[in-house]
Amino acid sequence: MLMSGSSSTTFTFLLRCCNRLLRGEKPVAFRGSKDGRTLQGARSLPRREPGSSGEAYLPYAVTLQDDLPALRASRQAGCNAADGRHASPGLGEDPLDGLPGMPSEGESCALRCRFLVKHYGNVVAVDGLDLEVRVGECFGLLGPNGAGKTTTLEMIEGINFPDSGDIEVFGCAWTRGNDCALRERLGIQLQEARFAEKLTVEETLCLFRSFYRQGHKVDDIIRTVALTEKRNTRVGKLSSGQKQRLALACSLVGDPDLLFLDEPTTGLDPQARLKMWELIGQLHGRGVTVLLTTHYMEEAARLCDRVAIMDQGRIIAMGSPAELIESLSAEQVIAFRVEGKVDAEALARLPGVRSFDRKENEFLLTVSQSAETVPSLMQELERQQARLVRLATHRATLEDVFVALTGRRLRDG
Repeated sequence: MLMSGSSSTTFTFLLRCCNRLLRGEKPVAFRGSKDGRTLQGARSLPRREPGSSGEAYLPYAVTLQDDLPALRASRQAGCNAADGRHASPGLGEDPLDGLPGMPSEGESCALRCRFLVKHYGNVVAVDGLDLEVRVGECFGLLGPNGAGKTTTLEMIEGINFPDSGDIEVFGCAWTRGNDCALRERLGIQLQEARFAEKLTVEETLCLFRSFYRQGHKVDDIIRTVALTEKRNTRVGKLSSGQKQRLALACSLVGDPDLLFLDEPTTGLDPQARLKMWELIGQLHGRGVTVLLTTHYMEEAARLCDRVAIMDQGRIIAMGSPAELIESLSAEQVIAFRVEGKVDAEALARLPGVRSFDRKENEFLLTVSQSAETVPSLMQELERQQARLVRLATHRATLEDVFVALTGRRLRDG
């Protein structure tokens, strides 16, 4: 979590509330002075914790006193607008039982974007993007670094704003007076999250849980993301995989209807990546709507119902992973490397070749049947007196789709 200097007093108050909550005490209002302005601690309101017989006192967000009337008005509007939300049930023996909250009856579209455009100086980060995500699906934005995935996600989340275009999340637009109610329905895991390293896992989640009117018990979320043994460990002592799971947990404490995951497994080792895939798959299996960004084609193919491939701020293909791969009209890919000069046009004319890509002395042929093409390839290389260094075949993937559409590999950027 990023903190500016002007928010340090506010953050200190929230930490105190967090500690009091952990001790079972009621947080109190806090007043302090910062540069001549008064900080007003939010009122502690009793609220019955789902599945419990007692009451937990959860502090609302702390704001500058100047903003309190607007905050109260927006929260009242949020209560009126969020009548489709439900009080989350307590989680049962299954750590994912009851996760996540479901949207209001009759909602079929979780989000819709029309002709989004975003510039950073002379750079066009997003260029006329159209997108629609259905309730209950896992949708992936797949593309290389710099394709505009994160910028798109930030605009949908209300963190950033488009230069032009329209965004609707559950039928609501940002900055129309219902932002507070809308944020209650969203869970967001940023590409890079920074938490207070001196806090424990439990304290961090308790703090984030206090930002929501309703949600799940901290104990249940800790169990959901398999951090039970680390609940009393300080964040600074966690591994990168454990920090990613903590970030996921923070996005789940409010019982979201729509979950945003920005590059959720970047930088993780294979074991940690598989664990994150398992958690995301379980959440999606329970009916949560997920929008994730990734440049791992295997991740998108495994997790997503539908995928939009982005390049240079535009969506260049969209559909299910199977549909996109089928669009190649090829079942297999032959990848090989040679030494010596090669007539590439002759290779492209080999039997069964559907498309052809070359990067220096490395070649990719998408083919209908490798058994038909490989013998002809060997003969052609022998005829051209080119030495074969390496050859491998595999079934067509989303990365092969990207190569066919752009002439570049995902990892090339």
